[in-house]
Amino acid sequence: MALAGVVAGLAAGADPARSDTTRVTIFGDSAATAIAYDPKAREIVGTGIDLRLEVAACRRLGDLSCPYDGVRPPNVIERASALARDLGPIVVVAVGYNDYENNYADNIEEALRAFSKGGVEHVLWLTLRAERQSWARMNDMIAAAAKKHPEMTVLDWNALARGKSGWTQSDGVHLTPTGAQGMATMINSALVTLGIATQAGAKTRQLSIAARTLPKARVGRAYSTRLQALGGKAPYRWKRVGGALAPGLRLTTAGVLRGSPKRAGRYRVVLRVVDGAGAARTRAFVLGVSR
Repeated sequence: MALAGVVAGLAAGADPARSDTTRVTIFGDSAATAIAYDPKAREIVGTGIDLRLEVAACRRLGDLSCPYDGVRPPNVIERASALARDLGPIVVVAVGYNDYENNYADNIEEALRAFSKGGVEHVLWLTLRAERQSWARMNDMIAAAAKKHPEMTVLDWNALARGKSGWTQSDGVHLTPTGAQGMATMINSALVTLGIATQAGAKTRQLSIAARTLPKARVGRAYSTRLQALGGKAPYRWKRVGGALAPGLRLTTAGVLRGSPKRAGRYRVVLRVVDGAGAARTRAFVLGVSR
């Protein structure tokens, strides 16, 4: 499919240098490039996250991409392998209109393996607008893959966009600005459900983590500190999402880090808070434990 050029690696909705937002990479072909070109759609999908848009006309999932304006973009698997850990923990896939039906199921599996190697924890996969029988069958392949892979969630774009004539151009596939905002809203809602993003249009003060450091601890001494969240909407729930706590310490969902450290060292731990509206913030801490 054509109608749009290559738009790769665009950041939107968050400052990539901040440590309290989660990187989300969105792969798309020309049907999704409207999100990159529509400012409102980019604002919606980027709310509360560190967004990386990897969208390009003629992009394919695993086969050689078709050329557009003399450019043949890397396919999803190639690009994901190149980005590796820069993908972030969440990937969104809206690719398939240019793909070969006979290869699509195998390419889904290979793409999931590439994401896993890059440290991706969850994949949101959009169904295709079933304007052709081949695309309907490819939607069945997406659903079948999700049943085998718990890290994969299907977002049914085909069902959501059905009957909304103002959302797509005359081909029923490429998006108008309204359709781009509809797709962006669907993705944003899924990310909010995962505890990754902030609900687009929310009027509350932005959620943040107050502390930037943790008090030092000593081996064998009782330790207790409470993490504090600001803004957002109570209640707040805390969890460890990366790294490791010193042996003997544990984090409660209320944000209290307590216990008696058993071993000296410097422990890097990544903590996340999710508020009552589903907004989330993440920060890495280093806890020093001395003897």
